[in-house]
Amino acid sequence: MLSQEENELLTRVGPGTPMGELLRRYWYPIAATSELIERPTKGVKILGEELVLYRDKQGRPGLIGSQCAHRRMSMLLGIPEKEGLRCAYHGWLYDRNGKCLEQPYEQAEDPNSNFKEHIRMPAYPVQELGGLIFAYLGAEPVPLLPRWDLFVRDRVLRDIGAAVIPCNWLQIMENSLDPVHVEWLHQHFYNYVQERLGHSDFKGNPVSHKKINFRVFEYGIIKNRMLEGESEDNEDWQVGHPVLFPNILLSGSTSRPTFQIRVPVDDTHTLHFWYTCYARSEVKEPQEVIPFYHVPVPGYDKTGEPQWSLLDNDSGEDMMAWITQGGIADRGMEKLGLSDKGIILYRRLLREQLEKIQAGQDPMNVFRDPAKNVYIKLRLEDSKLNRGSFRPGPRRQGGATKYSPILDQEEQARK
Repeated sequence: MLSQEENELLTRVGPGTPMGELLRRYWYPIAATSELIERPTKGVKILGEELVLYRDKQGRPGLIGSQCAHRRMSMLLGIPEKEGLRCAYHGWLYDRNGKCLEQPYEQAEDPNSNFKEHIRMPAYPVQELGGLIFAYLGAEPVPLLPRWDLFVRDRVLRDIGAAVIPCNWLQIMENSLDPVHVEWLHQHFYNYVQERLGHSDFKGNPVSHKKINFRVFEYGIIKNRMLEGESEDNEDWQVGHPVLFPNILLSGSTSRPTFQIRVPVDDTHTLHFWYTCYARSEVKEPQEVIPFYHVPVPGYDKTGEPQWSLLDNDSGEDMMAWITQGGIADRGMEKLGLSDKGIILYRRLLREQLEKIQAGQDPMNVFRDPAKNVYIKLRLEDSKLNRGSFRPGPRRQGGATKYSPILDQEEQARK
């Protein structure tokens, strides 16, 4: 259990908070590139800050404050121009650095006015990689955008799912350090959901955990699991499952790996991305457009009944577990056991990285050497949990792939 003070330390992410300052040292995806095809502006909220993402007439993404500095109209209604985004109210134009370039009436009445030179909007660097748009809200110098494995892998198809989950980012990340939940939530509970839905797609031979282990490695924490029928000589026990500090889980299988990326929106909301690669030998060139889809967030209907139809996949089951802990889980009430050693290690790692930035050092996974950032390769276990007969079908793997447009297209092609 944690004291209220310790829980506040690890969960509060707004400007000026200790955890907020740590998390601002990292790049975060805030949208899929394809989201700006049909509309050039998108409202985003990250680390407690309301912002507007846009693409200018030169095709460059920008990220600025959500309201014009003049009379506070929403910049979501802004008009993209060659050099930035123009407020629809009085035409003030801002560039990607938040600098005011034009004030049409003021300049017309007084051509010598330098008023615009004193106006700046909040603005943050953005970059595109692998079909995602990333933002950096932290201190300078700006680090390199990490070229993690799946973002730069060749000969794959990709799609991107997303959902805004009404809970704090930490309880989502702690789930990634909890292998034993897979045994129960994604097997026994799954069977119960099938029963409630009147279906017969049961997992006949649920796998049990025999042993779990965790170790810190260069990029975060490796979690190892030994299942029934496996031994410590098994390669999967040696390879493990990587959690990339501070906010990414590599899940799925070697043929269909998924990054689960948790982006803190504010203290009680998290933008969750499922970034999946599908190994396809026939793929020669990168996709022109990586498909984007929304993952439904389960809850309760108007009678208070759980939405069972959204709980027949790993992602829906996980989300319900996270959400029902509350907006911010009360860790003063928890009773940790032997299955929680990974969670304890992760909390320790968070505190260690907090101490690093307080000492003026870069925390883990802040990259500054381009030579070490060409292709950050990762290894993923392919254990019984991915190969086992209890998985009813291909869409079960990865959870959110139940809603995958890539798999939709391939299923249609086979008909």
